[in-house]
Amino acid sequence: MEPKKPFHEIVAEKLIEQLKQGTAPWQKPWQPGEAGGIVPMNPTTENRYKGINAMWLMAQGYSDQRWMTYKQAQDIGAQVRKGEKGTGIQYWKFTEEQILRDDHGKPVINAEGDKVKQTVRLERPRAFFATVFNAEQIDGLPPLQPKVQIEQTWKAQERAENILVASGAVIRHGEADRAFYRPATDSIHLPNKGQFPSADNYYATALHELGHWTGHSSRLDRDLTGGFGSESYAKEELRAEIASMILGDELGIGHDPGQHVAYVGSWIKSLQEDPLEIFRAAADAEKIQGYVLGLELAREQSLQQEPTLEPKIQQIEIDGQSYAVIHADDLVQQNRRSVMGKVLAIEPDAVFTKFGKDAGGREQVAVHNPAKLDAIPALGSFASINYGADGFGKLSGNQHNKALEQHMGR
Repeated sequence: MEPKKPFHEIVAEKLIEQLKQGTAPWQKPWQPGEAGGIVPMNPTTENRYKGINAMWLMAQGYSDQRWMTYKQAQDIGAQVRKGEKGTGIQYWKFTEEQILRDDHGKPVINAEGDKVKQTVRLERPRAFFATVFNAEQIDGLPPLQPKVQIEQTWKAQERAENILVASGAVIRHGEADRAFYRPATDSIHLPNKGQFPSADNYYATALHELGHWTGHSSRLDRDLTGGFGSESYAKEELRAEIASMILGDELGIGHDPGQHVAYVGSWIKSLQEDPLEIFRAAADAEKIQGYVLGLELAREQSLQQEPTLEPKIQQIEIDGQSYAVIHADDLVQQNRRSVMGKVLAIEPDAVFTKFGKDAGGREQVAVHNPAKLDAIPALGSFASINYGADGFGKLSGNQHNKALEQHMGR
């Protein structure tokens, strides 16, 4: 009787077979749609599965993303059907709680009379296994309900843009007809946006290259020395592709693996020679996502601390004319990025530009926060202000040059 194969060999063999067929999880194209609707998750804990467990569960071929243990199904009134075979997943324990003891080996007791515990890092991490079942194997579960998200498409694109801005990465457009990250200059290069078939495709590509950008020695410090066609280059592409898939699901912008088919042979060879490589790649992909989303969170927190125009005024009188007030911050949140109009008034904490009439026929002005403008436009001039997803505005063309001169001379 042959000994049972190690878990990593079983996983690698399955993924190698799927790579040959073009059906490995990161080889499948996904259309833009609901955020968090593809990667496996546990509905009882509301957590998604990560790393190799996510890849392994996706490789099982079910269309429902929900997975849980036999007991978890029972606890919510559902039942695994008789004869169904579960799927094994693996967890590693790197620390554990132990009772703190004194020099004599006796437990340390706190003021409440309880034994004091401490978290200790294990010298040898321990592997634990669990068996889970897909929702399609379970009776008594409600149908999978997609989350209703209003204007999901533009919200996903806006968030993707925010992530790119938050990273601070140098991104250059139009210098080449292909997308790539150049470690030597620490810069991302993309074709012009208009060359992409859709905005979702643009952001999916940009986030893939941002995955490579995280490997710089000043960030996650991965091996980026390999040239195109080398083994290390293919390994890095595997990490970026899995990370791109996870991020694409997080945002709901889809996943297009078509441009990375050239690496399939190298991926197969790498997994055949070292089955643990897929475990390392999946773990690195999770680190990429965590790093990128961490930058996004840090930027959101810093923006929340910035001064705002409070309280927001609803009506103002300028030169004897009454105007309804529209705030530029609100326009940006509504995905209105270009604001044009005559500059009617300039105050220390506000710039007012004419904004046409509302549905009731009232004249309107847009109010801009000077702290978020790259320059102050001239009073009485016609200003065209273009806002980025970060909420900061730039004056366009010659207006910017004239305004900047005036601004510097104040």
